[in-house]
Parts: sequence; C-alpha cells; structure tokens
Amino acid sequence: MIDGICTTQVNDQIYMDLQHQNYFRQVLEQWRDRLILEVKISREQLKSDHEEGGDIIDRSVQDRQKMMNYITSNRHEKTLAQISAALKRLDNGSYGYCLASGEEIGLQRLQAYPLATLSVEMQEQIEKRQQQRRVI
Repeated sequence: MIDGICTTQVNDQIYMDLQHQNYFRQVLEQWRDRLILEVKISREQLKSDHEEGGDIIDRSVQDRQKMMNYITSNRHEKTLAQISAALKRLDNGSYGYCLASGEEIGLQRLQAYPLATLSVEMQEQIEKRQQQRRVI
C-alpha cells in the first residue's frame, strides 16, 4: 500500500479504479495549483526587478536572478502542460496506461512520477534506442 493506494490487484479492486483516479487527480491538481502560484510569483519578480544602478557585480547578480526566474517559469509552464494532459487522460479514462503499448504503467510508477506516460519497459526500450543512436 502506498499512501492509501493499494498497489496490487485484489479480486474486487481493479487497476485505476475510481479511488485511484481520485487520488491521482488530487495529486495532479495540488501540483498544478502550486506551480501556478510559483509561476505567478516568478512573473511578478521579473516585472518588478528594476535595475537601480549598483555596480557591475550587483547588476550581474540581478541579471542572473532574472534568468533563473525565467528558466524556472518556463520549466513550470511545460510541467503545467503535462499536468493538463494527464488530467485530460484521467477524464477520458486513459490515464495510467502506456501511450505506446496501451499496457498498465503501474501504480508504483505513477506514485513516483504522476506524469509518466510510458511503462517502464517502453521507457527502457526508448532509452536503449537513443543510446544506440549516440554510439553510431
């Protein structure tokens, strides 16, 4: 059992039943809400940062902080798009199933990474192909 989620199929419990769906929906929505707030704060910081003189080191630190806020904001926006896609899959019943093979991703994998779209096996195959391409 992981945080109240049964990870093995029992005779009366099926994979990605309503309890599982509700759990992952809550996890994804909380993650989304937290990221939306962080993006908002980053954007406000980017807008409010005014270069008010200072020496070259001060300006350099300010520029670095702006760049980090921008990078973080972009990363969060990409994750928000993935969360939105996961919530849509929850709505249409395809969440928790590998996009490549249609097989179950597995509750433990989803618990570790709720945005997972591939089973472990498919992910390993893709990574192996990518490594082979790098060698050639």
